[in-house]
Amino acid sequence: MPVRDFDPSYGYSKSQLLQVPAPQEPAGFIPFWQERYHQVTQYIPELSLTDTGKVENGFRIHSFAFISSQSTPIKGWLLIPENTPARRGMIVGHGYGGSDDPFTSLPFTDAIIMQPSFRGLGLSACQGISSLPQWHVLHNIQDFREYVLGYCVEDLWLAVSAFLNHFPQLNQHLGYLGISFSGGVGALALPFEHRIQRAHVNVPTFGNYQLRLQLPTLGSGHSVKCFHKRHPEAIEKTLAFHDAAIAAKHIHIPMHFACAKSDPMVAPPGQFAIYNAVSSEKQLFWLKQGHADYPEQELENHRLLVQLVQFFDSI
Repeated sequence: MPVRDFDPSYGYSKSQLLQVPAPQEPAGFIPFWQERYHQVTQYIPELSLTDTGKVENGFRIHSFAFISSQSTPIKGWLLIPENTPARRGMIVGHGYGGSDDPFTSLPFTDAIIMQPSFRGLGLSACQGISSLPQWHVLHNIQDFREYVLGYCVEDLWLAVSAFLNHFPQLNQHLGYLGISFSGGVGALALPFEHRIQRAHVNVPTFGNYQLRLQLPTLGSGHSVKCFHKRHPEAIEKTLAFHDAAIAAKHIHIPMHFACAKSDPMVAPPGQFAIYNAVSSEKQLFWLKQGHADYPEQELENHRLLVQLVQFFDSI
């Protein structure tokens, strides 16, 4: 990974960030994703649950597994309220580092919380796909139909199927929260997913590939940029069909965003391209920094959680 020698705000003011557009939509974008959604949701995966016997912050912790597309096992954690009737469900994604442990600190004590690991990452590490972000993001990038991000979107759709098959009483009471990697995957998945009522994405990835390829960055974005320099014609179609800002134009549900003014891993212009593209009801929480520690972070996180409690209260 390169040493950071650039301004992670990229010199953008707030007003400039709010004007970053999405790239032009490639021909066939909507049919491509609609067909995938229709195909994978014909299959209803069975959710296998194992009670760990542990209770933390009022949640009984279960591990789970289901079989996703391409017969890929997806594993994760399922948190069930110990003493409160569940009136809603939340599917919670993870960053590109994966997630090995359950996260029980979300302020949704009346929700069953599903925390899947996307294929190749965290608990869903698998043979043939690197778990390292800089390699995972390049897996099959030369083929827009076989690119790993498209299959991660399918993992999310099938997580919804597995959840609602196991908890049908929570149909029409389902929310999604995604951060960084899973924020971008969520933005790609949500336009075609009618079973989620509201969603929050935090410093989301994969927005405005044309602009991202011009900006210095760290992490998986740097890996894509380096690969593009060597093989530009091989991956531009793939990047266009997996651009979260292009997809966000078609999101139809209420959205809540947390976007950063400075971020060395996910360039803020890419984050805001996703936010700006959404035409449905939306809210924005300004983060001072993304993918970094800073003095105001704890206070900002508290204020953000207060907003999220209110935002998701209606599902």
